[in-house]
Amino acid sequence: MVHVGSHETDRPAKEHASTVGSTLIEAAEVSAGYDNKRERTRLIALRDISLKVTQGEFLAIVGPSGCGKTTLINLIAGFVKPISGVVKVRGVEVDGPGADRAMVFQDYALLPWRTVERNVEFAIENRRGHVPKPERRRRIASALSLVGLAGFEKSYPHELSGGMRQRVGIARALVGEPEILLMDEPFGAVDAMTREAMQAELERIIAETRQTVVFITHSIDEAITLGDRIVVVSNRPGTIREIIDVDLPRPRFDERSDSKRSARFGEIRSHLWKLLSDEALGAKWESVAQREGETT
Repeated sequence: MVHVGSHETDRPAKEHASTVGSTLIEAAEVSAGYDNKRERTRLIALRDISLKVTQGEFLAIVGPSGCGKTTLINLIAGFVKPISGVVKVRGVEVDGPGADRAMVFQDYALLPWRTVERNVEFAIENRRGHVPKPERRRRIASALSLVGLAGFEKSYPHELSGGMRQRVGIARALVGEPEILLMDEPFGAVDAMTREAMQAELERIIAETRQTVVFITHSIDEAITLGDRIVVVSNRPGTIREIIDVDLPRPRFDERSDSKRSARFGEIRSHLWKLLSDEALGAKWESVAQREGETT
């Protein structure tokens, strides 16, 4: 479990995260979809997904738009249920949201009428199992300090930049001390410079908290710089096309490492680009075929 305010910063570099630690999350032959009641049809978003995530791993997920990435993270969060198969956390079937999992959304999802500290507090104020007020205050202060927002407790969301709002979202996720941090394109709404700064901040935060992270992104470079492994999801219905080990040393944002200029970074990037280009081309021709079928 994460303890907000921990000062353990010497997280060792991982050679292959998939070989370290025990299995924390497991999806076994999972399929998921959505019913269209008007047309009485079912859209299959994911098909036969089998995947294990180890404790302390940073798992990045990439794939074409509409391939089911968000559905996969929602299955882990317990927001949706599979049509078939099972998702487990620590060997227990997921049957709904839980305090052991926290989500960070792309659109911040902050309450505009609440201050920064009150937005962070929202994650624990109505939790089953009361958190005493002094402990609540300690956790909020620690979480805001961890994300670099000490001093902004009384500010409102409209007074903050996009990057600062997302830091509030991360602090809100951390304050509940979850084992698993689920992030659905968390930096998609910020500019390029802010995005890179947020990536570096996230790597630092995870080095301190030692959390397990499942992270969705459309950015190949972001997946490589943050992930221990990268899951490539195919076109809908999404299946696992490939899982790639990112065998680059950490920290990856250290000036001395310069990971992005390494030959290995370039190799992984080229391979991912090829996989995703093939999937995007396949989606394009599938769409053309569907349109032609509708007109014949």
